[in-house]
Amino acid sequence: MLRAAPVKYVARRLLQGVFVLWAAYTLSFLILFTLPGDAATVAAAGGGDASTVDPKLVEQLRHEYGLDQPLWLQYLHALGKALRGDFGSNPQTGQPALHEVTQVLPNTLGLAAAALVLAVVVGFLLAVASTFPRAAWLRQALGALPPLGAAVPVFWIGLLLLQWFSFHLRWFPSLGDEGFRSLVLPAVTLAVPTGAYIAQLLSRSLRLTLGRPYIEQVRAKGAGEARVHFAHALRNAVLPTLTMVGVLIGNLLAGTVVTETVFSRTGVGRLVVQAVGDRDLPVVQVVVVFAALVFVVSSLAVDLVYPLIDRRIVLGRAAATA
Repeated sequence: MLRAAPVKYVARRLLQGVFVLWAAYTLSFLILFTLPGDAATVAAAGGGDASTVDPKLVEQLRHEYGLDQPLWLQYLHALGKALRGDFGSNPQTGQPALHEVTQVLPNTLGLAAAALVLAVVVGFLLAVASTFPRAAWLRQALGALPPLGAAVPVFWIGLLLLQWFSFHLRWFPSLGDEGFRSLVLPAVTLAVPTGAYIAQLLSRSLRLTLGRPYIEQVRAKGAGEARVHFAHALRNAVLPTLTMVGVLIGNLLAGTVVTETVFSRTGVGRLVVQAVGDRDLPVVQVVVVFAALVFVVSSLAVDLVYPLIDRRIVLGRAAATA
């Protein structure tokens, strides 16, 4: 029974993940359907004024795309094809939506991965630095940085970095996505709010952990502050931050929309902006389902990592009490 409990827990989480993917697909379908205009009108206009489009051409395209069918029939038809891996084609280019997303996905994943690593390192160091010094004024000054970083808009950070490091100092290119140097500024832009959020969560959890009785016992045995922080407090304090990993990764993916636009990078973010404007439902749904899949996988991975960090946490107990 004890061995079966983790298996049942993982199986139930996988079923929940399937439900999340279905819900994300369905909601994106309904939301995009309520937007004014449709793919047929956009395709008939060809990037021009939609008011001058021939209505007969629009009707013909609506019939070709299946947009003249009832909503429930469109949904079932689209869902059935999506279950087979066919999300449809871009009405503008005729290319499969899945192919268009996978073409630009590596650029976005590289940017998000670089920003995540940078955010974790900076957030970790800032959280420790804001709780380690003995001087109260220094702790307060360092503790004020994360809320400031979280409050600053991403586009403003990007524009500020462009102004100083691209136009003024000319250390990094201002546009494009060729080479490592072009990745630095977008990654920093994307990492600032995420790193600030990590620092806020971890520093708050560290302060609570450092005030617990067992920490006082560790100090009473003669342990220094470095040992108290890294050998005892961090292991427990990091758990609430790990819980938010799925949300943090989702924020990174959402932030690529602004970052890729500011730095003119090819990626999923810019593709989504264009797809929404063109009423390109297939491309948007591929991106939405992918983002939901990332959230499901990251959340499950965090649950599996918990017992490795804290041996008191057992998946079997979580399955019994969840």
